[in-house]
Amino acid sequence: MGEGPVTAAIISAHEIVHTGLEGMFATRPGAVEVMVLDPGAPDDQQPDVILYDVFGLHDGEGDDLDRFVKDYHSAVVAMARDLRPDLAARALAKGVDACVTLAGDVDEILEVIRSAVAGEGQPDAAGTGSEQSGPYAVLGEEVGLTPRETDILRLLTLGMSNQEIADECFLSINSVKSYIRSAYRRIGATSRSQAVVWCIQHGFEPPSEDDVAQPSASVD
Repeated sequence: MGEGPVTAAIISAHEIVHTGLEGMFATRPGAVEVMVLDPGAPDDQQPDVILYDVFGLHDGEGDDLDRFVKDYHSAVVAMARDLRPDLAARALAKGVDACVTLAGDVDEILEVIRSAVAGEGQPDAAGTGSEQSGPYAVLGEEVGLTPRETDILRLLTLGMSNQEIADECFLSINSVKSYIRSAYRRIGATSRSQAVVWCIQHGFEPPSEDDVAQPSASVD
């Protein structure tokens, strides 16, 4: 990154997000220059950072976020919604460089952007770089869940059966049962319903009404 402003593209379906971020950046002249993302632009004309509104993960699988992470040289910062920490966790699981709440103040947001652009990941409370630290650490991290266990619990909480989870994760049914049992031990659950309650209380995406109406499958 050079001496000039950080160039940033804002990806959100909500105009208020664009307007709000641009207004915040305007209070710090020379800090951030907002630009339109051009998928066909060469690498040296891509923005320094892509600011991705995690609400884009609400109704879809996040294929666009996958492309930003894998196909662009830009850093990617997830702009989190405080009422949906599960979406921030999904963005982190997809490999974004850092995450910051849309409700944060401009200096907090700028700190995270600068850290991501510098390749330092998520700034910790002391202001130094530390990947996936801070308020949007990976779901289940506090009890030692592995990324695979977290993903299994996420799908379980959405109402998927063991077989559906196995198909989604390209695992055998026995492997799924093994991951579920180990995850249960970590979170102190003895049943699927207890696990779902724990997950919802700890920021996982809740099931839809249709999912709630379906009978739950056992681990065995």
